[in-house]
Amino acid sequence: FTAIIFGLAAGRYSVEIDVAELVHRAAGLRPMDVFFGKTALALNYDIFKEAGGYARAARITGTIDYEDPAPFHPVAFRFAGRKDAAIFNAIRVEDAGGRVVAYLNAQTLRAAELPGAEVVPEVKEPPIYPDPSQPLERRVGDLIRRMSLREKITQMLDEAPAIERLGVPEYGYWNECLHGVARAGTATVFPQAIAMAATWDVPLFREIAGVIGTEARAKYHDAIGRGNHGRYYGLTFWTPNINIFRDPRWGRGQETYGEDPFLTARLGVAFIQGLQGDDPRYYRAVACAKHFAVHSGPEPLRHEFDATPSERDFYDTYLPHFEAAVREGGVGAVMGAYNRVYGESASASPLLLLDLLRKQWGFQGQVVSDCGAINDIWMGHALVATPEEAVARAVKNGCDLECGYMYYALASALRRGLLTVDDIDRALRHSLNLRFRMGMLDPDAMVPYARITMAELNSPDHAALALQTARKSIALLKNTGALPLDRAHLKRLAVIGANADSVPMLLGNYNGVPLHPVTILQGIKDAAGPGLEVVHAAGGPLAVRPGEIFGEESPAFQEALAGARSADAVIFVGGIDAQLEGEEMKVPFDGFAGGDRTRIELPAPQTALLRALHATGKPVIFVNCSGSAIAMPWEADNL
Repeated sequence: FTAIIFGLAAGRYSVEIDVAELVHRAAGLRPMDVFFGKTALALNYDIFKEAGGYARAARITGTIDYEDPAPFHPVAFRFAGRKDAAIFNAIRVEDAGGRVVAYLNAQTLRAAELPGAEVVPEVKEPPIYPDPSQPLERRVGDLIRRMSLREKITQMLDEAPAIERLGVPEYGYWNECLHGVARAGTATVFPQAIAMAATWDVPLFREIAGVIGTEARAKYHDAIGRGNHGRYYGLTFWTPNINIFRDPRWGRGQETYGEDPFLTARLGVAFIQGLQGDDPRYYRAVACAKHFAVHSGPEPLRHEFDATPSERDFYDTYLPHFEAAVREGGVGAVMGAYNRVYGESASASPLLLLDLLRKQWGFQGQVVSDCGAINDIWMGHALVATPEEAVARAVKNGCDLECGYMYYALASALRRGLLTVDDIDRALRHSLNLRFRMGMLDPDAMVPYARITMAELNSPDHAALALQTARKSIALLKNTGALPLDRAHLKRLAVIGANADSVPMLLGNYNGVPLHPVTILQGIKDAAGPGLEVVHAAGGPLAVRPGEIFGEESPAFQEALAGARSADAVIFVGGIDAQLEGEEMKVPFDGFAGGDRTRIELPAPQTALLRALHATGKPVIFVNCSGSAIAMPWEADNL
């Protein structure tokens, strides 16, 4: 089981976990492990042995370093019994000054539980949910009526445990494939989403997504065969990000298809259809259109920000592509956003989730919260006073699945009468519908996509498609005659810039791991061949820390100038990368904050270096590798 503590800020804490053995009267009968995240606080811990006998107290102590991934995210302590069930009496968390900042008592938790939550319903009729010949809705309903309340609630979390007595396998709903299967080892990695959008090629998008779906299926079946049911190896993918890139400073704009709702709709529909496949019964994989809605930064404020666009802007700018994803794309899932929209949490908004999505657009799929967004209803936005009110509001207003741990409070919310079991069943139906449509409860022989093997992963055809996409994504902004370079007049070429030999720049964010990444520098060397010497110097960083001075006195700067002076032409590869901008993150560099940019110009160190390179009199070609729009006034006038 998992014990949850909310509202802990980042920092170092002391933890004390009080335990006592009140059942077993011998050692070795209840060994257990205790984890905070991936940190083990105790392994194979025997309460009876450590306490010195029956009904004696013992204490597990430790120090944890909590790096808060986002404000107000819950803290999870996981207890795992090796034989009998793990137990605890109390958890106490103290800060560096000895102040108790969190306390969790097992008796209090037990009192909040709903009586009968573990009771398995008595259903006399034989089960029909395992029978593929039965209608889908009947199968889903039959499975739900056989679940205990506790089982239902656990299936409403993104990490859904197995229900062995019903043959329901463990499943992790959180998987990523923004531009290739991500966070699950090697895969074919396509250009970042904003670069793919620059192709303006709708059929290509569908083909790309088909490749991603195929590799996802290969990884899924391989993982299942090895007993791996964990996160990032499933078939429900939280992509595409079809938010509108309204402000160029937004760090996650790189994940989107740009600022135009029409182009976003066309590309989004193609991606969804390609990923999900065209089988009438089974999904190849499930797409999830996110983040619904009016979610375009700023990153540091997303847990408390209220988006209030004009009515025209709301309907003309922020909704058309989501409507297209539902009506045309047939998207299987939609993710709610962190922010509020007109005062309501986007992950619990009657307007967004019930009126628009369900009633007007006819959406029949699953609605999932962004990770920690349900906690934001209570803590970040302060719309309710308790966790129970937050989870009740979310479920009743249409959020079927939570990424997080707040839905553990659903039993207590039911006990308080804040929602009904019918509300639970309605939400659960949408999620289980996806499980059936992915073929997870049917024989593999019936599911055409189950025949996909790991031989499809990183295939030459897939690599060729990624290369084709990369070529089509490049935009020529200006050419005063320097291009194409004339090989007959080149003996030495200087490739300068921090992005020239950078693999992280190639990958963007939400990425997989390519088998054979080729940096721009390596690509130029390969194309140059033996008759053309290529020299390289980074020339300095992409950006500097506040107060840090970078200029001609730097050895890296001088190395770049020396390389340029010795060459016949210079290719400068600059811009920014996903280590400077992205999803809510700490960035200690000038011009960047919280994942966003604070200004849109090319970072000053790069302009300074470009000026010096230009002053050498050698032809300078500037290759801008960035996930968002960059203002380059000097570069546009002089290069």
